[in-house]
Amino acid sequence: MAAGRRAPPEPGGGPVLLQGIFGAGPAPGAAACSLSLTARELQVRRPGGSPGGSAGPDAALRLADCVGSAAFPAAAAAACFSLVCYPLRGPRWGPPARQRLERTFRVSRGPDAEGNLRIAQAWSRRIRELAVPAVPAQDGDSYGVLPRPCRALVLLNPQSGSGRALDDFQAVVQPMLAEAEIATTIFITERPHHAHEKVRDEDLSQWDTLVVMSGDGLLYEVVNGLMERPDWKDTMKKPLCILPGGSGNALAASINYYAGYDHVAKKKLLTNCTFILCKGLHTQMDLVSLSTASGKRFFSFLGFGWGFISDVDIDSEKYRWLGSARFTLGTLQCLAKLRVYQGRLSYLPAGPEQGTSPAPRDPSTPVPNGQAGHAPGSLPTDSLLAPLGQPVPAHWTVVPEEEFVLVYAIYQSHLGTNLLMAPAARLHDGCIHLFYMKAGISRVALLKLFLAMSRGTHLDLNCPHLCYVPVRAFRLEPRVAAGIMTVDGEALACEPVQGQIHGRLCRVVSGS
Repeated sequence: MAAGRRAPPEPGGGPVLLQGIFGAGPAPGAAACSLSLTARELQVRRPGGSPGGSAGPDAALRLADCVGSAAFPAAAAAACFSLVCYPLRGPRWGPPARQRLERTFRVSRGPDAEGNLRIAQAWSRRIRELAVPAVPAQDGDSYGVLPRPCRALVLLNPQSGSGRALDDFQAVVQPMLAEAEIATTIFITERPHHAHEKVRDEDLSQWDTLVVMSGDGLLYEVVNGLMERPDWKDTMKKPLCILPGGSGNALAASINYYAGYDHVAKKKLLTNCTFILCKGLHTQMDLVSLSTASGKRFFSFLGFGWGFISDVDIDSEKYRWLGSARFTLGTLQCLAKLRVYQGRLSYLPAGPEQGTSPAPRDPSTPVPNGQAGHAPGSLPTDSLLAPLGQPVPAHWTVVPEEEFVLVYAIYQSHLGTNLLMAPAARLHDGCIHLFYMKAGISRVALLKLFLAMSRGTHLDLNCPHLCYVPVRAFRLEPRVAAGIMTVDGEALACEPVQGQIHGRLCRVVSGS
C-alpha cells in the first residue's frame, strides 16, 4: 500500500453505540457525513451512504490507534469534536510506520451552543473511554493502564546516542503526549548518576509514571536508584517507560517486538514507543540481582556480559556520535583482534515451568542474603545463590570448558536495535537466557552469527561453539581480571559475579 493511501475499513465493527450526522470538518458549511461509533472503530460514511449498508463505511478509524479526543466550541454557536489516531501505514517497501491522522467533526443542531457542546463532549468522552486498551484476560492481575490525565516525570540525557534526544523529544514525543493528556515534567541530566540520585531522593508521588528518554544506561541508573529507596517495594509499582534516545536502545526494541510490531529503528521506533506510552498499558518485568566478589549488588533489567559483546559495547563508546552505527564499526575492530577469556561458568537450569508461564512473585517480605529478619525496605533475597567464596550448589551445572570468546546473560529479546538475541524472551518469563561462545570459533563464523542475529536466526546455524540455555541463576569466575564486563551496557570491573532472576519486581509500559 502506498504511503498516505487510506487503509480499507475493517468489516464488522460490532454494535453501534452512538450514531449521528455531523459536518466533516470544523468549518461552517462542511459537507455532512454519517458517523457510527462501535466498540472498535469510528465509521465514517459520505452523504447518501446507508448506515446499515452492506458496502461498509467509507473510512473506519480504529480506536486501537486512537491516542486522544477533545471537544471544543466553534463559531456560530456550533461545537466540534476531534480524535487523533496513529494508524500503521506501509510504504511501497520496508515496514509500516505509524502516521498521525486527525479528524474533526462539527456539531450544529441549531442555535443552542451549550447543547451542541454537550453533544460534542459526549462523543469525545465515549471515544476516549473506548480507546483505553483492554487488560489482557489471560493474565489480568499483572496488567494495568495509566490514568487520564496522566503525570509523567521524564528523565532525559541530552548527550545520549548521537546527541539528539532533547530535539527528538520536543519534535516527536511531546506533541503526542499532549494529545494523550499526559503532562510532563522534564528532568535533564547533567552528569553521571544524576538520574540515580533524583529518583532515589525525590518524592515521586506526584507522578504516575517515570519515563526515560535515553539509552539503556539511564534506565539502569533509574532502576538502581529506586531500589535504594526505603520504600522501594511501593515505588517499584510505579510504571517505568523507555523511549529510545541512545545508541543501543535494546529494551525499546524488545518492547516494540513484544507488541508484535515490525522491526523498525530511529524515528519509527521512537514513534512506536511513544504510541505505546500514549495507550498506557503496563505490566510486570523481571529483574536480575547481580552480586560481585567486591561486595557490590546491582539490579539489572537487560543483560550481563563478558568478552566480545562487552568489548564491542565499551570500545565503541568513542564513536557515540555515529549512533547505532558505532556497534558495526566496533564489531569489525574487535573481530580483527579477537580475544579469548579464561574462567569458570556455572548455572542453575530453568525448570520446565520457566519460559512457558509467568514466574511466581517474590515473597512479600523478602530478606537479604537469606538471613533472618524482616526489616522494612529489605531487598529481595538471592535465595538461589551460595556466597561467592563457596562452591556452587551440587545441583548446578558447571560448564566443562574454561575458555570463552563471550558470555552473555540476557533477559530481554534484543541486545540492540538490530540484534534479536533471545527471540523467546518475554518481560516476565522468569528466565535468564544464557549464551556462551567457546574458544576456537573463526572470525568468519562469528561474523555470520552476528549477521544472523539481526533476524534472530543465529541458533538455526547450529554453530558448535555457540551454546544457549535458559537458566534461573548463574555464576562467572574469571581466572584473571582480564576483559570488560558490562551490566545493561555499563562497564564493570572484571571480577567474580553471580546473579539470579527475581520475577515481576518492577512494572514497565508495554504494548502487550
